[in-house]
Amino acid sequence: MLTTIAIAAALLATPVPPPTDPLTTEIGKLDAKVFDAYNRCDLPAFSGYFDPKVAFYHDTGGATFERDAMVDGVRKYICGKVKRELIPATFHVYPIKDYGAIEEGEHRFCELATGRCEGIAKFVMVWAKQDGAWRITSVLSYGHRAATPAEQRSAAGR
Repeated sequence: MLTTIAIAAALLATPVPPPTDPLTTEIGKLDAKVFDAYNRCDLPAFSGYFDPKVAFYHDTGGATFERDAMVDGVRKYICGKVKRELIPATFHVYPIKDYGAIEEGEHRFCELATGRCEGIAKFVMVWAKQDGAWRITSVLSYGHRAATPAEQRSAAGR
């Protein structure tokens, strides 16, 4: 009897992860597609996820207000140099009534030449759903910093 109570208590004390809502699942899949194209430098596919008038704010790189300029920055500074990895525990999605969703999280950047993941940044992306298609209308990329030794070790074990 005591064993049954102990087992029941242990089961009740075990945290059950909350179910992922459909919007979070959908935006998560879109995030994976956007950054798969980014990491492969498939710039036509990458560009297709952004509104032509996307507002992109980067704390160290400045602001751009046009998709082609943003994609050109990726071509110059990202392609063949780094890849982006989402830090899954930081990923959150919030609905925007009658518009779309806000995605926020953190990601790390890994040097392709060395495989070392030494940079981390926070991001927010605003997604609009228009005529059944999702497009990113605004991006905030900020808080760029060096990864701590623990974060580098964590990335190495991924």
